[in-house]
Amino acid sequence: MLAEVTYQLGNGFLLAFLLFAITLIIALPLGLLISFCTMSKFAPLRVFFKVIVWVLRGTPLMLQLFVIFYGPGLIGLFNWPTVNTGWVWFDKTFDTRFIAAFVAFSINYAAYFSEIFRGGIQSISKGQYEAGEVLGMTKGQIFFKVILVQVIKRIIPPMSNEIITLIKDTSLANTIAVYEIIFEAKKFMSDGLIWPFFYAGLFYLIFVGILTIIFNKLEKKLSYFRV
Repeated sequence: MLAEVTYQLGNGFLLAFLLFAITLIIALPLGLLISFCTMSKFAPLRVFFKVIVWVLRGTPLMLQLFVIFYGPGLIGLFNWPTVNTGWVWFDKTFDTRFIAAFVAFSINYAAYFSEIFRGGIQSISKGQYEAGEVLGMTKGQIFFKVILVQVIKRIIPPMSNEIITLIKDTSLANTIAVYEIIFEAKKFMSDGLIWPFFYAGLFYLIFVGILTIIFNKLEKKLSYFRV
């Protein structure tokens, strides 16, 4: 029984990890882009994205999952596409529910990341920009070679907290029947087994522990940016 539960939960955690990884890949650059929009001098653009961020941060992720998965079909816009590559594992993994889940997670976490990026960018003094201009650097060079490296150091603690929260939030995907680890653990309830839920928690604890070690090492590595 232990081997069977481990196998099923392992498959579920693999799907949760894929959701976690894809969300990060999409949400981090999207969050940076949104932060530029919320800091824009063009008022309509700034206000529009600030409202979007307010809505995404102010409503439950579970509600957003339901809206993104069920909403388009209910109002007749479109139905989420079915992946059909012929590769059974790929097609089963990236089904319509999983696609809707990573879209919802990516948009939600991009809103949170955008505020972290915005706070980090605005914490850099204007003197840094002026110094770069004096040296003849372009705005792009100033941002990527001077500002961004300092921003990364400053946002590591809040960003690591959000990323750790993300891996735990993937469990919400089971509400739209994505076969992640909690969904797999619930299957054993029909056999009267509750301990697979605690076993699933162990998967999260180990992965969060690994992430914590990685972020601590990264923070120490960037400790030469002292302000």
